[in-house]
Amino acid sequence: MDTQAQRILVVDDDKGIARLLRTYLEQAGFQVLVAYDGESALHAIRRERPDLVLLDLMLPDRDGWEITRIVRSDPTVAQTPIVMLTARVDDTDKIVGLNLGADDYLTKPFNPQVVVAHVRAVLRRAAAGPAAPRVLRCRDLTMDLDRYEVSVGDRRVELTATEFEFLRALMERPSHVFTRSELIDSALGYEYDGAERTVDSHIKNLRRKIEPDPQHPTYIETVYGVGYRLRGEP
Repeated sequence: MDTQAQRILVVDDDKGIARLLRTYLEQAGFQVLVAYDGESALHAIRRERPDLVLLDLMLPDRDGWEITRIVRSDPTVAQTPIVMLTARVDDTDKIVGLNLGADDYLTKPFNPQVVVAHVRAVLRRAAAGPAAPRVLRCRDLTMDLDRYEVSVGDRRVELTATEFEFLRALMERPSHVFTRSELIDSALGYEYDGAERTVDSHIKNLRRKIEPDPQHPTYIETVYGVGYRLRGEP
């Protein structure tokens, strides 16, 4: 991907964090704009039309949720990718942000190289166009991507944000065998050392929530020596 002409708007009232992100993004070949408050961010989004916005949630005037709501309701800039940044780690905050239309969500403290990886992943998805379909189904398992909801038959299933992304990756490619590394990349858009160890835990939790019998899974199958796949047929 040629990132030289792509412009990233960094919105954070912490000038040290903004400076750090600017440095790493510029080293990755991006052009970087910076805003330190919500009003300046909205002005820059409408005037400069950045290719992506890195948006801190806790700003001194308009917070990141309000800015996202305004951007998504403005047809002239509604398609602008938004990656939220926050020190709040509650999955509920992430779900609210994604429901408002954020494309990704990162918690502080973060590795700036991971932020760059997320930016690249979101820009790749944006360049590929809107994902379809917005509702994924596998037998009795249904995932509504717009509502951020999962159900098994008539039963609503409560997932964490990470569990949701892992299940989305599996449901988007039923019967495909994912290695753990590939599943992380497909679900989260990046890889980092040690993350593969967490995949088994997330799969175990998903099975506990969606499988009729977690000890004998019929949805998420283990492919021994390789990884996991979503079984498309019973």
